[in-house]
Order: sequence, then C-alpha cells, then structure tokens
Amino acid sequence: MASHSDTLVVFFGATAGANGGKLGSDEREIILLVWQIVDLHEKKVGKIQQRLIKPDTIELTDQCKEETGLSVEELCKAEPLDTVLQQFQQAVSAEVKALGRSSYTLCVDGPLLIRQAIHPEASKKNLVLPECFYSFVDLKREFHKCCPNAGPVKDLTLPSMLEYVCLPAVNEQMAGVREVKSMMMIIQHILAEPYSHSKTEAVDSETVIRARGLPWQSSDQDIARFFKGLNIAKGGVALCLNTQGRRNGEALVRFINSEHRDMALERHKHHMGSRYIEVYKATGEEFLKIAGGTSNEVAQFLSKENQVIIRMRGLPFTATQQDVLGFLGPESPVTDGTEGLLFVKYPDGRPTGDAFVLFACEEYAQNALKKHKQILGKRYIELFRSTAAEVQQVLNRYMSTPLISTLPPPPMVPVPVLATPSFITTSSTRDCVRLRGLPYTAAIEDILEFMGEHTIDIKPHGVHMVLNQQGRPSGDAFIQMKSADRAFMVTQKCHKKMMKDRYVEVFQCSAEEMSFVLMGGTLNRSGLSPPPCKLPCLSPPTYAAFPAQTAMLSTEAAALYQPPLLATPRTPQPPTHSPAPTLTYYSPQPQLYMNMNMNYTAYYPSPPVSPSTVSYFAAPPGSMAAAVAQPAAPVLPQPGALVRMQGLPYSAGVKDILSFFQGYQLQADSVLVLYNLSGQRSGEALVTFPSEEAARRAVAERSNLPLFGHPVRLMCCE
Repeated sequence: MASHSDTLVVFFGATAGANGGKLGSDEREIILLVWQIVDLHEKKVGKIQQRLIKPDTIELTDQCKEETGLSVEELCKAEPLDTVLQQFQQAVSAEVKALGRSSYTLCVDGPLLIRQAIHPEASKKNLVLPECFYSFVDLKREFHKCCPNAGPVKDLTLPSMLEYVCLPAVNEQMAGVREVKSMMMIIQHILAEPYSHSKTEAVDSETVIRARGLPWQSSDQDIARFFKGLNIAKGGVALCLNTQGRRNGEALVRFINSEHRDMALERHKHHMGSRYIEVYKATGEEFLKIAGGTSNEVAQFLSKENQVIIRMRGLPFTATQQDVLGFLGPESPVTDGTEGLLFVKYPDGRPTGDAFVLFACEEYAQNALKKHKQILGKRYIELFRSTAAEVQQVLNRYMSTPLISTLPPPPMVPVPVLATPSFITTSSTRDCVRLRGLPYTAAIEDILEFMGEHTIDIKPHGVHMVLNQQGRPSGDAFIQMKSADRAFMVTQKCHKKMMKDRYVEVFQCSAEEMSFVLMGGTLNRSGLSPPPCKLPCLSPPTYAAFPAQTAMLSTEAAALYQPPLLATPRTPQPPTHSPAPTLTYYSPQPQLYMNMNMNYTAYYPSPPVSPSTVSYFAAPPGSMAAAVAQPAAPVLPQPGALVRMQGLPYSAGVKDILSFFQGYQLQADSVLVLYNLSGQRSGEALVTFPSEEAARRAVAERSNLPLFGHPVRLMCCE
C-alpha cells in the first residue's frame, strides 16, 4: 500500500450527528475513536483500542444512537477530545516501538473523518493535532487502484469491498469495532495479492467554490482556517470587493482537486465565529475574473514569491513612498524598499489612498499590523492582511476605464402609454420592499409566485432586479408597492419565506433607498451609502453630467435594456361592461441609465420590469377580476413615526443606536444611518418607532443624552 512507513494504524471515528457519507457535514462533535495497528512487513496485528469522547454539547441524534448504540450517559463519563488524542498518541507510539518500528501512518475509510471532522473541530477548539493527522492512506482509493472494476471511489463501502473480493461480512455488534475489523480484512487481502499500485491521481479541473457571508475583515488565513483539513491551491483565495473597493463578504477559493472541492461544499452553512458561511460551486472563469488580468506593474510587484502582503487604506493623497516607509518603521522593513510598495491610482493618476506592501516574513507583517489606525499626516491608516488576488482585483477596479461607453444625447422617442408613467421617484415614503437572498436563478415569475396574493398590490412595472457588475443577478430585488401599508403587509407575510431551496429576507424601504442601490450604492444594516456616481471624488472632469431632464434613450439603447415583455406593448382597448384595471407601459427611466456614465466603475441595474398582463400574476385571472370588482379595502394608517437624530459620533452604528433607545422595542431595520455626499457618516440617523406616542416619549426622555460623550439631539419628523 502507498504508505511511507512500516506500520499502519487502521483508524475509525463517529460524531454525535451524521456519519458515513455525510460525516462532518452538520458540524457535530466527535464522540468515538477506534483503532488497530498492523505491521506491513511482519503482518502482525495489534489489539483493537476504543475510546469514547465527551463532547461540549452532549446531545445525540436518533440516527447516531441507532448506528453507534451509544447513550448520553456513557458519553458523560468519557474524556474530552484533547485528552483522548493524547491517549491515542501515547498508546500508538508505545505499541509501534514494541514492534521495533519507528513510524506509522493512519489508514481511514475515506477522507471525511480527518478532513471534515477532526481538523475542523480541532481548529475551533484551538487544539494542536499530532503530526500523523496531516498525512494518511485512503483505503477506498487504494482498493480502487487494485480493483478498478469495483466501481467509482465515492460509491465504495466496506460491505461492497468485502463482497467484491469474496470476503465474509464481519459479524460484530459494537460500532467502530465492526468497521475496523472490516478494514483490516481488506488491507490483509490487498497485501496478500500481487496488485500493481499507482501513486498518481487525476486532477479534476472543477476545483472552485464561492463562499458568501464572510465577516468583512476576513483574510485568506481566516478562510483557510474555515476550510481546515482541505488543501487550497497556492494563491487560491480571491477576496471579492464591492464597488467602493472594500471586501463584500464573498470569496472564491480554488482547491487542489475536485475531491477537496466537493468536501468544501459539504461545509455549506458551517459557522465562522457566530456567522454561518454559504458555500456554492463556482467556475474557473469566475475565479480568473476576480484574480486575473494584471498590468506589468502589478505582475512585477507580485513576482516576488513567499512574501506577506499587507493592504494600507486611508493614506493621505500627498503621501510619498518615503512617508509610508517612515510610518512602517525599521521594525517592519519593506521588501526591496520602495519596490515593495504599490500605490493604487485612478486612470488619470490621482491617488486613491490605497497601497499594498510586501514583507519578507510573518514577523515583519505582524509588526506592521500593530500600526493599524495610527496617524500618518492628519489621517489614521487602516492595515489589513491581503492576497495576490486582492491586489489584482483592486488594481483592476480602480485603474480600468468605464465598461459602458458614454452615450450621446439621443433624440426624443415617442413611447406608447395608457396612463401617466410612474417613474422611480426619490420619495422617502416607505412604499417599497427589498428582497434579499434570492436564488441566482430566480426570475420575475419566481418573485411573483413568491409574493402570492400580494402581487395585486405591485405598481405597474414595479419589479426591479439588481444585477452585479458582470450583469448577473446579485440575489437582490426591489418591488414598488401601491402604498406603505401594502409594503408593510408584504414584509410581515413574506419575510423568511422559502423560494426554491432558500429563504428570502423581505425589508420595507423607500423609493429613495431603492434608487440609490439601483445606481450602485449600498444599503445594509450599517446605513445607506450613496453610489459612486454621486461622489465628487469618483467623477473625473471628462465625465460631465447629462442633462437628465431632457435626455432620453436612443432606439438602440432602449432595445438593449428593454425586456421582451415591454418590446411590443398592447394598444389601448376600449372599456367593455366593467372597467379593467389601468396598466402603464413605459420604457426604462432615462435618468437612471444616464447617471451610470458618470463614474469609473460600471453599474448594471436592471430595467424596471413587471407583469403587464393578468396572466403574469400568481393569482388566477378569476380571482384577480373578483378582487378588482370588490370595493377597495380601507387604507390602514402608515405604521410607525420617524425621529431624526443629530450630533451622533461618526463611529456610531446601528447597534449603538439600538442600545441608546434600549427599552423601546426597536429592530435593526428601524434604524437608517445617513451618509453625506463623500460616502462618510454624516452624524445623523432616522429611527422608525412603532407609534407617534413612542416617538414623542423617546424625544422627551432621550433628547440631549450623551452617546460616546456626544449629546444627541432628537426631533420628531412630520
């Protein structure tokens, strides 16, 4: 067998949850280890050893109880994992020494036990694993090399392998012991037969995954820790950035082969700290889009191997290379001096305030990271760990020219209408809803089915899909409702409702917030950040603003964004016996797309689309007509009252504001932190209270109270 030592330790384990082919997929702790030693030359076999392990959470699934026969009472008397691992190492070392051997290798029935259970759990509990757990023999692969006609590796089981070589099944009731005895019989059969063993493996090209929901400060080391036990290819972590060049909580990770990629997919919704991480399949093309495409300057910068990369953010625009070297100091020398510095600039040569620095070793990098948020000039500097892929992505983001060319002012184009077009406004009325976490395959029809009976309350052409920079669905959508009350009802009925295999979050918002996001801004729990086209620092002089009041899309441009549904609008029909609901037809808003040409980064908001015929609603036409025929339901009063906060510390976030109003039963989505035109927090926020009485009471009780030493002014908004 393909072992580098004279002794094999046949090794088996079980967890408190899923076992077998799903071992480690549910993050449950290890509760059982069983092993037995075999001398490969003398064919001597040692005694079977079994150890129970006491988990931190003593709770067994019904499947685990049935498969292992273990009880909670037995586990309560066991030792914790670190103690059992020490006992394992001491017992095996002593037995190997008694056999006159100097080394041993673990032999397991598939890689899941070590890669998906032992390494992740040891990482979470900060345990140092013995060296033997970093290389092992996979019995299934060894068997497949000897008997390739037995079937694919993933389909092999201990009973099927025994049956293939005509060996009897092991009659043993004790869990773990049965599996170890079966593995030992297969090993002895392989050693007795003159099989030819090949040590080469074919590498599958599909090796990339996308991880979502990462903490924004996550580094490549944090991601490697999350996938502990699996081998990531060199340079295989590409951190994704948002439109402002900041990490957006996603990463593309490339593994050494498809087997490790498949095991990584089994860690879908496993936890990094208190957050669960979503893991999906991705392609090599997507990885290259994030990590590839470097300029000569970047290629030269990254050509120095075995370097630790640190990203600096917030540098003064006048900072020079010598200023940065002086800031880092002699205790963290930069590789090759100024050649180890790379400033990020706009295409016109203006500095962005970002730079990347190379260090020769981890010690120098750690010394540099200690200067996080220290002052250079009049600004504090942020320092983060970075990767080669992030260097490439940041340079591509800032130094590339706009992906959408500037459109000349087109002539006016007549558009057939049935009523006054209801363009997207900048109203602060919360009559819109935001859907977050949509499946990437979701279409308009899926959203309408998801909305169910509430589709009748959608404004004509009121469904807006948000696309990312590659023109693909981002997982977000906005819907304009007929009133704030209807929007509130949708959030109450549809929040966390399932669409296909995912639950979708539904939040109430305003048309202004929707417009900001469709134009490239960001809206999250930390507040509202305007799109770069609204930021003066991102608008070069050569990109002048269009006269949005008179500009219209040309016929060709309208066709580019026009969905098939709106391509051939129906002509107005005269009313018959009963009045039909009035529907509006109009082309995409010119103002929305003209603003897209005012910044360096291309944005791809989708055209406003929604059903224009009754057949597109989820409800059947009969019920739709009946609903129209019925008198309108009385409009409920708009829920909540608005309070404006002024004088907030710039560091105050949503959690701080919720703590300030502790006792008023506010939710995170009740707070909206306001940003200025430079994209910085303005010191103001809007807070929605459940009633006017609660809002007035909060103003009376909390006005001028300090938050982080700053007195906060409160006022009720009309």
